[in-house]
Amino acid sequence: MTKSEFSLAFNEVLEEKQLSKDVILGAIESAMISAYRRAVNASSAQHVEAKVDSETGKVMIFAEKEVVEDVQEQKTEVTLADARRVNPEAQLGDMVIVETTPDDFGRVAAQTARQVIQQRIREAERSNQMVYFERQMGEIVSGVVQAINNQGVTVGLDMKAEGVMPNNQKIPGERLKLHDRVRAVVLEVKDASRGPQIILSRAHRNFLRRLLENEVPEIYHGIVEIRAIAREPGARAKVAVSATQQGVDPVGACVGIKGVRIQAIVKELHDEKIDIIQWDVDPVIYISKAISPARVSGVYLNEADGARTATVVVQEDQLSLAIGRDGQNARLAAKLTGWRIDIKSLIEAAGDALHKYTSDASLAAMLPSLAEMAPQIAESLAKKAENRPITPEEYSSLTQFVDRVERRTSQIKEEAVRAEEEKVTAARADVPAAAFQMPLDQIGLKEHVFNILTEAGYETVGHLLMAFKTDSNKVLGLPGVGPKAMANIEEVLASLTFPEPEPEPEPAPVAEPEATAASAVEATEAVAVTAVATEETPASEKPAKPSKAKPGEETESEFAKDGVSLDELFSMKPEIFTATDATDEEARDQKKGKKGKKKNVELEFDEKLGEVVGRKRHKRGDEGWTEE
Repeated sequence: MTKSEFSLAFNEVLEEKQLSKDVILGAIESAMISAYRRAVNASSAQHVEAKVDSETGKVMIFAEKEVVEDVQEQKTEVTLADARRVNPEAQLGDMVIVETTPDDFGRVAAQTARQVIQQRIREAERSNQMVYFERQMGEIVSGVVQAINNQGVTVGLDMKAEGVMPNNQKIPGERLKLHDRVRAVVLEVKDASRGPQIILSRAHRNFLRRLLENEVPEIYHGIVEIRAIAREPGARAKVAVSATQQGVDPVGACVGIKGVRIQAIVKELHDEKIDIIQWDVDPVIYISKAISPARVSGVYLNEADGARTATVVVQEDQLSLAIGRDGQNARLAAKLTGWRIDIKSLIEAAGDALHKYTSDASLAAMLPSLAEMAPQIAESLAKKAENRPITPEEYSSLTQFVDRVERRTSQIKEEAVRAEEEKVTAARADVPAAAFQMPLDQIGLKEHVFNILTEAGYETVGHLLMAFKTDSNKVLGLPGVGPKAMANIEEVLASLTFPEPEPEPEPAPVAEPEATAASAVEATEAVAVTAVATEETPASEKPAKPSKAKPGEETESEFAKDGVSLDELFSMKPEIFTATDATDEEARDQKKGKKGKKKNVELEFDEKLGEVVGRKRHKRGDEGWTEE
């Protein structure tokens, strides 16, 4: 094969398989090695290399051989002279890699290595497909319908890959035909023996999310954010959106001018109805909008039982619209908001509220103003039961009555939950922290009692003590727990002792940074100045205030008057200064003629503390001066 023919064929393979040059050359070289081993029956333990010239197509085989004097096995031995052509330092017994391309190897290799080359190229294609479509997870891809069967639809994708859309991932009612171009989201990519198995979906809510991102630039750029999506494919979907910038209408941005943006998505989803609502941080407002297109009279939340239940009250003419066909609207609203939604008509809600008010004395005591309304509410409900007309004023009274009763009931439940939390907190404070580190299997409970408590979720002594302090009936009500078991539990708990918690160590004082030599000298000299001023200047002769000097002029201080210049003062050694410390009382005594007692103070710079400290000196008879 000439150079041009090989280059043309090589480039054609690169373009057709969409693989890199190194991958194709690697596959050819691996196939040549396999062909060589098969042609000369070489051992798999022998190291063999192949080199292919991408310009000329020439194949060269290199094999590892032992250097010997006389060659007896051409496949594994080479003479010293031939070995030194490759490695001039080769010696007898060494292993060298020399060229050993058989004669007419190109024709033999072409016949024997064709299947190996194809296999390696297929493996490289599958690997590239796997990497490419793993990156496309959750993104929209486009393809052509290649086959339709009972299991689903086969779609031809990029890089000669095939995707499968199961029947449960198709939009109900949509009929696809051969050679139709469809768009779908990549739901899952699995590695299979025949290549990557790509699962596509048009029914998943992420397909609607990606369509909105493609059609609405504000969503793609993050100006409008999709908060939640609830979807029943082919029928209806609800999307909650919010704006991240002031002045942007998120619903209007998604709908577009004259609905052009949303209509393009509806057409792609086989005429699926889409409700775009504005997300709100207030769950009452959010749920009210999620029930749209029905108008809501009131929303009342109940989180006391942890179920997050919302009671939605609507007018009678809005009840069917709020529930939707087969409850579809209510289901989608519940999925969108994450609340369990109970929809009631105003008449039904008024009947329940009247029953709560009349049967609960504490509730009636909290709402005394409704005592006069209750008979009117009962009369209105009776008229409705007899199919007699109700006036708008009566409807308004019903709405007001339901609102006040439901709100007060919600407050009572919230207060009960808050009281229970406070009770648990107080009980937790009485239980030692060490109890929560002590397992139940180490305190000597009977085996069957231990098994019952473990199955009930009590893992440590602390959890068991918490149950006893909050409500001991919880433990007594467990299946298999009787008086004997309770006596065993109480006896074991009473015998337990817990170590006293170690007091927390006081925080160590923060050490001040060590002062530099210059700063220490300045601090000591400043104290010395004060000391000299106190000792040398009488109380009756106070120094005059320093006059303001012009820049560049020096002011005369009281030290200069006494014969001590500033230069001499700051040239003193900073280690030790002796001064007389006179208090205010001694100064007053001196004014009155009393003899003030002088206190001798010695100032030193303490290197450990990094500051100047004062030490008092006293003279005790003949013993001389002593320090304190």
